[in-house]
Amino acid sequence: MLTSVPSPIRILCVDDHAIVREGIVALLGSQIDMQVVAQAGSGFEALEEFRRHQPDVTLMDLRMPEMSGIDVMTAILQEFPNARFIILTTYGGDVEIVRALRAGAQAYILKGHLRKELFDTIHAVHEGRRRIPPEIASQIASHTADSTLSAREVDVLQLIAAGNANKLIADKLSISEDTVKGHVKSILYKLGAHDRTHAVTISIRRGIIEL
Repeated sequence: MLTSVPSPIRILCVDDHAIVREGIVALLGSQIDMQVVAQAGSGFEALEEFRRHQPDVTLMDLRMPEMSGIDVMTAILQEFPNARFIILTTYGGDVEIVRALRAGAQAYILKGHLRKELFDTIHAVHEGRRRIPPEIASQIASHTADSTLSAREVDVLQLIAAGNANKLIADKLSISEDTVKGHVKSILYKLGAHDRTHAVTISIRRGIIEL
C-alpha cells in the first residue's frame, strides 16, 4: 500500500542582502520537507512574491530600506490574514521585537542563530505555534515595567541621534527650547541613561530608533 508523502512547507525568503538569502536557501535545501518557492530583496518585491506564491511560511528581514519588514507584514496580513511570519534580524532590541510580534509575527530568530534554530522554528510556525528564543523573551520581560517613550520623545531622540542641538531640535519640531530640555530629561529618566549619547546607544540597541 502506497503511503502519501506530505507536501513540503513552502517558504518565501525576504532579505535585502543577497548573500544572506543565498545562505538561507542553501541551508533549507538540505531539508526534504521544506521548499523555498520564492526570494525577495525588498519589501515591495516581497509583496509581489507573496501574492504570486502564497507561501506557508515567510522568513522576513526586519530592517530593510524603503519598506520595513513590519510594514510588509502589515500589508500582507490585510490581504492574507492567515499568513505566517518568522522575523529574521541581526538585532535583539526588545521594543522592535514587541512591535514585530504585535504586527503579526509568530516567531523571531537572530541571524546568528539560524543554523541552530531555523528548522525547528519553521516547523513550529507552520503548525500554528509561536516561538520566541528564551534570551529574547527574557529581554522583553526585563523591560515590561519600563516607562514607554512618547511619540514626541522618540522624535526628539531621533533628532539627538542625528547630532542636532536643542535649539535646532526646537526649530525642527516647532516647540520651545525649554520643552526640548524637558523631553530630554524625561528620556534620560525613562531609559536610565547617563547622558544624551548613552540614551541614543540604549535606544538603538533596544530598537526604539534607527540610524
